[in-house]
Amino acid sequence: MEYTILILLLPLLSFLTLGIGGKWMTHRTAGIIGTTVLAVVTVLSYATAWQYFSAPRLADGTFDTLMPYNVTWLPFTETLSIDLGILLDPISVMMLIVISTVSLMVHVYSFGYMKGERGFQRYYAFLSLFTMSMLGLVVATNIFQMYLFWELVGVSSYLLIGFYYTKPSAVAASKKAFIVTRFADLGFLIGILVYGYYAGTYTFQPSEMALLKGGAAMIPLALGLMFIGGAGKSAMFPLHIWLPDAMEGPTPVSALIHAATMVVAGVYLVARMFPLFIGYAPDVLHLVAYIGAFTAFYAASVACVQSDIKRVLAFSTISQIGFMMVALGVCTSADPHHGGLGYMAGMFHLFTHAMFKALLFLGAGSIIHAVHSNEMSAMGGLRKYMPVTHITFLIACLAIAGIPPFSGFFSKDEILTACFQFSPVMGWIMTVIAAMTAFYMFRLYYGIFWGKENKELHAEHTPHESPLAMTFPLMFLAVVTIVAGFIPFGKFISSNGTAYEIHLDWAVAGTSIAVAVVSIAIATAMYARAKQPVANALARRFRGLWTAAYHRFYIDDIYQFITHKIIFGCISRPIAWFDRHVVDGFFNFLAWSANATSDEIRGLQSGQIQQYTYVFLLGTLALILLLVL
Repeated sequence: MEYTILILLLPLLSFLTLGIGGKWMTHRTAGIIGTTVLAVVTVLSYATAWQYFSAPRLADGTFDTLMPYNVTWLPFTETLSIDLGILLDPISVMMLIVISTVSLMVHVYSFGYMKGERGFQRYYAFLSLFTMSMLGLVVATNIFQMYLFWELVGVSSYLLIGFYYTKPSAVAASKKAFIVTRFADLGFLIGILVYGYYAGTYTFQPSEMALLKGGAAMIPLALGLMFIGGAGKSAMFPLHIWLPDAMEGPTPVSALIHAATMVVAGVYLVARMFPLFIGYAPDVLHLVAYIGAFTAFYAASVACVQSDIKRVLAFSTISQIGFMMVALGVCTSADPHHGGLGYMAGMFHLFTHAMFKALLFLGAGSIIHAVHSNEMSAMGGLRKYMPVTHITFLIACLAIAGIPPFSGFFSKDEILTACFQFSPVMGWIMTVIAAMTAFYMFRLYYGIFWGKENKELHAEHTPHESPLAMTFPLMFLAVVTIVAGFIPFGKFISSNGTAYEIHLDWAVAGTSIAVAVVSIAIATAMYARAKQPVANALARRFRGLWTAAYHRFYIDDIYQFITHKIIFGCISRPIAWFDRHVVDGFFNFLAWSANATSDEIRGLQSGQIQQYTYVFLLGTLALILLLVL
């Protein structure tokens, strides 16, 4: 599989070509170059997956782990070095499919959505950089290489979120995303250094000798610190605050970064380090589950009252990433039959969620393109104007709500089954969150396509269906969303690498279907009609709760208070005063003293022979008098 190096080199070459020579290209040429390169990368990714998964399994029933490329970059000791290469195993190959497919659809979609935008070539250059960075992250052969591409992902997401650099809110959002994830990545870096020191390697398989010498005791600390980085990148509470604001970037960017690729980097990190988590730090793994469950509930609560359709989808993403973290965290062993089901379920949901959430974001972009607004108040009744967007968006809503036979039902059912195996309390908590998911998604669906039509706004600007460049990715992703649930995912990816036959637990599946149908029915009763008396009455009755949820329970305000009032006002300002007046004053005094002293004594070095002779004679006379006396 030597050609797999092209999966990284081609988008890098595309980035350099468009970034350096883009200003001499037309929009169409730049778009064709970027999209063609991604099409080739997608073909290579699918060829890699086909060749890898069709190869015979090893004697123990697992797929072989391949390293087509691996070179030593920075050697430290005989066992400790930083390598650069490509690692192919079931989850990295699966991620190649996810990233290349969604990225290709975003490239095609952007032809229509970004048409005529200033900086079109720059936009496609940044897309290529991001795709290359994310692909490099998932095929990394060691944790330090993963960290290098992890930071490249952060840089490219900063550039894409702040694409509209003349828009203050976009600039603020890009800085917020960059700063929050940098704080999280500091924990990741410290964890990597701790791991490398005590495990004796940066690879994903630590040295047995180092672990026997006491390194195993430090593995939980290292993994916990690494998870902080994953929590930041995957927008886990309380490091979630950057993701909703990141919607200021172009909508296709939201689909690429915040639906299918960047935000699942934290999930992929936990999955990649899963053997170490389950073997040496099961308590840390369970902590991941609790954080994921709280994040999922918090984000679902906020999504139920948002009016900006992209923010609803942003909080939905946070909630669904929480589901994946819970799935990984509830594992109690590496055997999928005895406590390890969550690993497969989490990876399965990562795959299916990537497709239907990208579909939702691209559908939202199509809607915004038609009505020139993100607010649901500017929408309503759009189903007759946008039939393709309507049907594809409905398919995605049914999938995320967990309605069979759409893909979300199969992956979410496996997560709920794993949760019930871990703890009935965790199972019921996640079932309630699944019900909330169905409710807020159909609240969004009815608010856009049904409900009360804004006839005044639509009279000024009649909504219309998007061009083929935008509707084709919607139709493609809708088809994938319909059929992806029938993929025998367990045969390819499981917690111990052996084939696992997925069996629906109909007690859990029946319950999840029932709560989803009830939630959809409640959303239909509240939001499907032009008038919404029930919703309005509930909003008035629970005004305080509604307002708090609308303002994200004031988490951002708390951060603002802590940073501006406490850190900047009470800590930084006194330190700045001390630095400016005491430290600078002391050194200014030293400088003044030196200048004043030099002014007084510089006459001693005047260069006048007469003065030197006069001083010499006086000194000689003084010595003679001293000797005489």
